[in-house]
Amino acid sequence: MTSKIKPAKGAPYARIMGVGGYRPTRVVPNEEILKHIDSSDEWIRSRSGIATRHWAGPEETVATMSVEASGKAIADAGITPEQVGAVIVSTVSHFKQTPAIATEIAHRIGADKPAAFDISAGCAGFGYGLTLARGMVTDGAAEYVLVIGVERLSDLTDLEDRATAFLFGDGAGAVIVGPAKEPAIGPTVWGSEGDKAETIKQTVAWDAYRTTPVPGGDGPHERTAPEEIRYPAITQEGQAVFRWAVFEMAKVAQQALDAAGVSPEDLDVFIPHQANMRIIDSMVKTLKLPESVTVARDVETTGNTSAASIPLAMERLLATGQAKSGDTALVIGFGAGLVYAATVVTLP
Repeated sequence: MTSKIKPAKGAPYARIMGVGGYRPTRVVPNEEILKHIDSSDEWIRSRSGIATRHWAGPEETVATMSVEASGKAIADAGITPEQVGAVIVSTVSHFKQTPAIATEIAHRIGADKPAAFDISAGCAGFGYGLTLARGMVTDGAAEYVLVIGVERLSDLTDLEDRATAFLFGDGAGAVIVGPAKEPAIGPTVWGSEGDKAETIKQTVAWDAYRTTPVPGGDGPHERTAPEEIRYPAITQEGQAVFRWAVFEMAKVAQQALDAAGVSPEDLDVFIPHQANMRIIDSMVKTLKLPESVTVARDVETTGNTSAASIPLAMERLLATGQAKSGDTALVIGFGAGLVYAATVVTLP
């Protein structure tokens, strides 16, 4: 039987055309964190490499930070908002299940009725979004796709948890993915290890906070949060996450290099998820990256911003001249799920 469906027609390849970022104005040093936990600046730096992080104010919402970062990415790409055919937002800190925050962002940037949706892939979310965007462009579903990683993790931080209170920051990073005449976003190596899902998790499910009767099913249901629970937070088993990230994610990074046909010596830049300086340094050593490779270490002043960390680090490297347009970069994100995504890209 012959199909009557016409084949999709898109660009032969896709590339990152522009990047933008937004960091909240409030800078929070370790000294402020130490008001809530029994620790020291030296301990925090030695364990994580973090000296400061940015925390959002009341007006710096997931949407407003995303709009700021998106505007910069659109301008950097040299297109207009009306040309954006799809908006993908990766976040775990937009607290409305529906509608997707992507729809609000699309409207606020002035896009013309684009496809718009959110994804939840934790710290690997930017890589997931980038992969979806590449497929849209090469499939012909959209000519230009806006990919945003954005978090307000200060809302999900337990300031009294000595293991995580110092880790998280807020911010938004965005890129425009568009057509290319040659490969500029390599094959993605991605996956999940759900048997380890409990190693990084939200402490309390949102439905634990339901206190009003809800009709339906077999009758009204009433759930009340235990008195000791004040607000959901992100928690993790630090040592288990560290071992997984260092040993397993280095393997994934190498697989991404192999899939792209790129050797460590061919790389100009390495942009891993900004989770922890010790993890970054260990991955560099395991991958045997040459000293000539520029390594993103944005975590020192930005903290762990989950889905936003890779585009924020990318923007800073380009803005400071540590990386340049046309450089070959390995990017890898990994986190809650446990999920991961790695690919090789040409920087915009």
